[in-house]
Parts: sequence; structure tokens; C-alpha cells
Amino acid sequence: MSNALTLPIPSTVGSIDAYIQAANRYPMLSEAEEQRLAKRFHDEGDVDAARQLVLSHLRLVISIARGYLGYGLPHADLIQEGNIGLMKAVKRYDPDRGVRLVSFAIHWIKAEIHEYVIRNWRLVKVATTKAQRKLFFNLRSLKPGSEALTPGQTQTVAQQLGVKPEEVTEMETRLSGHDMALEANDDDDEKFAPIAWLADSHNEPTRVIEAREYDRLQSDGLRAALESLDERSRRIVEARWLAEGEAATLHELAAEFGVSAERIRQIEAKALQKMKGVLSN
Repeated sequence: MSNALTLPIPSTVGSIDAYIQAANRYPMLSEAEEQRLAKRFHDEGDVDAARQLVLSHLRLVISIARGYLGYGLPHADLIQEGNIGLMKAVKRYDPDRGVRLVSFAIHWIKAEIHEYVIRNWRLVKVATTKAQRKLFFNLRSLKPGSEALTPGQTQTVAQQLGVKPEEVTEMETRLSGHDMALEANDDDDEKFAPIAWLADSHNEPTRVIEAREYDRLQSDGLRAALESLDERSRRIVEARWLAEGEAATLHELAAEFGVSAERIRQIEAKALQKMKGVLSN
């Protein structure tokens, strides 16, 4: 372990090759060394022990991150996000479970990289639900080639991933779409770029005033509609429809309130109906 302590902590800022070489110089831990360090961190809060656990698993992050290069994102950024997942894994790792850290860390590393890819892949959200995310990350590997899926292949992929065939088709369309530059890359006046056909009316004074008034009315109306609900109904509507990120499921809210998922669905439907009446007035 003394060799690991004398090596500098690598940084992904700069040459990615130099980072990989530095990370690979950290020795891998034996099971006994890993257990000893994990117990020091788990029982005593020894930060240096946690540091050694992280450093010895940097090559694992590099290996996993390499599998996500097909999404067009920088390798260094993928590694950086994976390192965050590794640190979370070290923090939550319980050496008494009888599982090696490498097995436990893989889930956390992939989870962080998945979130990063979803947030940054193009400018639109291609996957919002758990099923769509699974489809997003597995469709590339399940496609037999670069050609579009046949109806039979689409059905097979849908069965393998537990989604509808039309969802496979939609995701394939999103993944196969190509970005198009809005502006031309040269000074040829005879060439037209898409931006030449777009009229910018958003800054026209009348449109600006109308948009502000519309936003105000929408905000005030929504606030009034929410205030018309009881506390439980408001919580359900906000968690299901107004939450930032992934919406809560019926089962999650059922567990929170100690009722059945069907009861949550009934409360939600009644609350939305009441809100609709308030907004229509």
C-alpha cells in the first residue's frame, strides 16, 4: 500500500492518455487489504482509507466509461462522472456483506454515467421513463446491424426489453436522427442553411407582452388550482405531475401514505378533475 500513497492523484483535466496511465499505476488490492481499508473507513471514518479504495478502482471506471463512447460524449467527462459513482459506492460499501467492492461499485458507476448521458445526449430528452432509459442504452447493442430494424426484429427487441414495439421504433428513430447545422460552414452566398428559413418573431414587442401575460395567468391559475386541493391531494399531484426529474410512481406514493396504489390513482384523478374545473373558470 505504500506505493499507492506515493503516487499523485490523477486528474482528467489535460491528456486523457496520461490520466489512464497514471490510474493504471495504482496497484489493485487483495481481498484482505480491501477488507481492512473498508473497515477503517466504515468503522472509524478514515478518509485516507477511502482514498486508497477509490484510487485502486480507477481502472474499473475507465473500463466501464469506454463502453459509452458511442454516444459522442468526451471520454474524460464519462470517466469523471463514473468516478463520482465510485466515490458514492465506497461511501456506501459495507465490508461485512461479504461482497467485493468491485461488484458493488459497478452499479453506482454505471448509474452516474447513465444520468450524464441522458442529460447531455443532444439537446432533447430522448428518454424520460425507466423503461425508455433501458431501451436507450440497450438498443444499440441489440441491433444486428446499422440498417433499420425489420418488424420481426422490432418485436424481438421489444420482448427482450419488456417494452412495446412502437416504443422500439420511436427510440430507433430518435437514435438514428442526424444533427443538422443551422448555419452554413462557408461564405457561399448561393447556399441556404436552415437558419435562413427561420423567422425570429419572439422578440417582437407584442409577442413578448402576450407571452408574459400568458405565463402570469398560467402561473396564477395553477397556483389557485393547487390551493383548492387538500394537503394529500396536492402532494400527489405535485409528485406525479410537477416534480423536477422523474415523477413518483403510484406505488411509491402508496407506500408514503399507507394506502393502495389504486387509492392513490383515485385521489389523483379526482384532484385533476377539480383542478380542471378551477382552471376553466
